[in-house]
Amino acid sequence: MDARLDHLVCWVSDQLRALDFYEQVVGLPGVRAEEFRNGEAAFPSVRVAEETIIDLMPQEWAPRIDEGTGVKGSAGHPVNHYCLAVDHAEFEALKARLDRNGVEITGTGADSFGAQGIAREVIYFPDPDSNVIEVRYYA
Repeated sequence: MDARLDHLVCWVSDQLRALDFYEQVVGLPGVRAEEFRNGEAAFPSVRVAEETIIDLMPQEWAPRIDEGTGVKGSAGHPVNHYCLAVDHAEFEALKARLDRNGVEITGTGADSFGAQGIAREVIYFPDPDSNVIEVRYYA
């Protein structure tokens, strides 16, 4: 099977705050951001790669989505963390943005295994809703 990660959903308590964090601090471009701000889209997303986005879904929708999708138990589950891979320059720029915005790096590592092999360095930090994000670079 030739598969790609299309999207993942993060439950957030404040979609605008989350959108601002992912755009301004993490550095991911918004998708349907203006449409959301104008009340024309139900939720915003941010683009990770050409084929992958993160949806910023309001936490209060969890019970409704579980009922509405017909997929029992599909809503509101926490995820341990998700990981983004960037190049070394972007990794350093992200660390500077986190510092400027008062976001604590809650974990670090080196020589960590991932989808592309062994990453040279990794950091972990929370988004405003305590979703844990890992960011790494490989070479």
